[in-house]
Amino acid sequence: MEWDAAQGILLVDQPLEGDTPVFPLNSFLSAGFFPGPSSTSASSLWFGGVPSAMAPPRIQSWISHSGPKLEVFIPFLGKYHRPVSGRCCQACTPRSWDGFYPEDLAALGFRDASRLTEADTRFRGWLVRRVCGFLAAWEWKIPAESPGELLVRICSSRRVQDAAPGREPGSGGDEGSQRRWKEEICRILGEIQAPLSPLLLRLCHWLLPKLLTRLFLGVQLHRGQLEMVLRAARTPEVPLVFLCSHQSPLDGPLLSFVLLSQGIGLPRVTVGAGTSPCLRSLLQRLGGIFLPSGAAPTRSDVDEGLPGAVLDAYVQEVLRSRQPLVLFLEEPSASLRLAAPARRWLLRLLRALRDGAVPDVLVVPVGIAYDVAPGGVEQAGAPPQPLGIGSCLRAAFRALRCRHRGCAQLDFSQPFSLREFVDNNLVGPVLTGNHPEQLLLPTILGRSPLDVGSVGTPRPSLGTEEEILVTALGLHALSDSSACSAVTAVGITAALLLHRHRELVLLPRLMWDFSELLEQLLLRGRAVGFSGQLRALVQHSLRLLQPCPGPPSPLGPPKAPARARLGRLAAGIRYHLAGEAVGACAIRALLLELLPVLGPPSSLTRIVLSRDELLHKILQLLQLLPPALLGLQPCQPPDCHSLDILDKLILGGLLEEEVAESERRGCDAVPRRFCQGHSLGFFTDDSDSDSEQRLPKQCYKLREPRDFPGFLLFLCRLLSPVLRTYGRAVQFLQRAPWPQPEEDYVEALLEFLAEDDDGYPDRSLALSSLQSFKDMGVLEELQTPTGHTLQLSQPFQSASSREKLAAFIHQFTQL
Repeated sequence: MEWDAAQGILLVDQPLEGDTPVFPLNSFLSAGFFPGPSSTSASSLWFGGVPSAMAPPRIQSWISHSGPKLEVFIPFLGKYHRPVSGRCCQACTPRSWDGFYPEDLAALGFRDASRLTEADTRFRGWLVRRVCGFLAAWEWKIPAESPGELLVRICSSRRVQDAAPGREPGSGGDEGSQRRWKEEICRILGEIQAPLSPLLLRLCHWLLPKLLTRLFLGVQLHRGQLEMVLRAARTPEVPLVFLCSHQSPLDGPLLSFVLLSQGIGLPRVTVGAGTSPCLRSLLQRLGGIFLPSGAAPTRSDVDEGLPGAVLDAYVQEVLRSRQPLVLFLEEPSASLRLAAPARRWLLRLLRALRDGAVPDVLVVPVGIAYDVAPGGVEQAGAPPQPLGIGSCLRAAFRALRCRHRGCAQLDFSQPFSLREFVDNNLVGPVLTGNHPEQLLLPTILGRSPLDVGSVGTPRPSLGTEEEILVTALGLHALSDSSACSAVTAVGITAALLLHRHRELVLLPRLMWDFSELLEQLLLRGRAVGFSGQLRALVQHSLRLLQPCPGPPSPLGPPKAPARARLGRLAAGIRYHLAGEAVGACAIRALLLELLPVLGPPSSLTRIVLSRDELLHKILQLLQLLPPALLGLQPCQPPDCHSLDILDKLILGGLLEEEVAESERRGCDAVPRRFCQGHSLGFFTDDSDSDSEQRLPKQCYKLREPRDFPGFLLFLCRLLSPVLRTYGRAVQFLQRAPWPQPEEDYVEALLEFLAEDDDGYPDRSLALSSLQSFKDMGVLEELQTPTGHTLQLSQPFQSASSREKLAAFIHQFTQL
């Protein structure tokens, strides 16, 4: 089976009887069994760019004899124009919507950033083509800096002078005290950064492309997105800040190399604390920056002392010098969760803007997508281990012996103005509004909101206005960076193996479902990071899914580690289809209530669902799950998200409006209830308006895509890892000793999830369930002399309340 790009048709290889390969999923995952060719030729597979058959530009010009110039469109994979995502939020930053966005962005195509050519140098010739990497690295502009000038500017900062020990604000102090606090400032500054080494930078950035070509088939970069960032970099007196998702320890060096090699500038890249002293010193010389050891952990209202003041001054100096700043929003082991170090860096960014250090900041969300992320996070899901120079060298040598290489793609979202985002601040009111503790617990426990509030404990404050703004910016940027990340071929294959073909699958059937799921993603405008013949794509994905060699396992469903690995690789598909998946689970919950009353129907398409009831179920699930886990922008309340999900189900062909003949109107101009500002949390039939009393009740009947039967069931199963983890976390509540530290709770929960034959021992999902339970009031945070501990709240200390919570979650679960 392959896509014929020239004719725009799908060619299907008919399997011969008795010669069709059968794939036992558990045996395949455990033993690495895969029949087929051992290698994929470059002519049949090309990632990130266009297939070999589509080597000419995507838009070709044709001059007819009659005079007009026509543009012939060559579709992506024979059907659709290849989507390019990454627009900024039109609600939060409307003035930035049209900024820096090229009109012909989609037609500019891709380039492989890991392969340098003579076009990247100012020389030409056959000798240049052989040493172009060295010449390009030697020509890159590396900013010169004077450590003495930087120290003087930081010491003269108002924040630093006010926080200096033994000094009154505005006073000079004696010479001895000045010398001591300058030495302390110099020590703190040495923890944050070190002077750049131009020679070491050029050497490492000359060797890094050679390593990347051994790790990946290509590191794809869209030329239109690159042009967008270059336009933003030319804005006078406005620095660039890149807010990135974090998939692998390789993200920092990769992004630093791309920004430097493409002429954007040498960035300062934030690095986590889990590094050895030698590696920390090396990374500082290459542009890495670290948090000092004495700054306050999170809250902005805590007196941070001199380390926090020095960090504030240093970030302001970096922004004034217009050096690009790269901040990672999440930890690789806990994706889609705003990390605590990211909050501290974002706090400094907002303070620099508030203090007037720069007139504005252009924020660029960045998404990084790998077929298989280097570093082993997708295999183990364990907390990050300390890195050293030795472990980095061992990882590099393993990469040199790698047999099957994946691909990587770097996506830049549209830059937006930070000042415009802060002035509008649409996320803050949503964060400080009604919480699941007030909206969801009455439904779960069957009590009135007043009764629930009297027995529960108040939800912890989100912090000061400054801290709420940090959370708003971080969550929005995390949503943008994840939304612009490309879908990988391995992600599609992993989702099909995990949620559609549990045990056995025919290769032609897997290829057909791959093409149909890809079509659904393209119809929704999702960017994909691959192209080529369909058979080559599926075979390549299956090779990358092979684990380390080991003894074969018996046939049957995959074990818990294999399911967790497939779930992590398929998380991108769940993220891009999360809205429809929430709607499908809500439909499943409604059917669970209707079928005992109506009896089993001859066809599910004959069941009619009420619009109000469906919206209510969608809203309940949205209140249970964190918005970041579902890829929902935090600037919109759940009411708006539920309406948007319903629209997606209708546009996707999963729902069809059902109107009785007696209720159909030639001209329906009656105002709708949800257009008048009513909350979706209250669905009543009472109204004082005579026109609304005459309004017919809207209903929908189920439909299924003709070419993708079982798509509704597939969407339900996309959320099964999340809901299954939540359900098991409820069962764990009765086993855990209370109170206990949060770290101990997470580790014990992961061990409990690994014991389940159908569980998903994933750290990110375990942390998401913990956050949801804290937001709902199931768990309380207690302040003790040893730190924060978790305590089961009073309503859920009874077994009946925990059973109600488990039943509420189970109604959405499709196994």
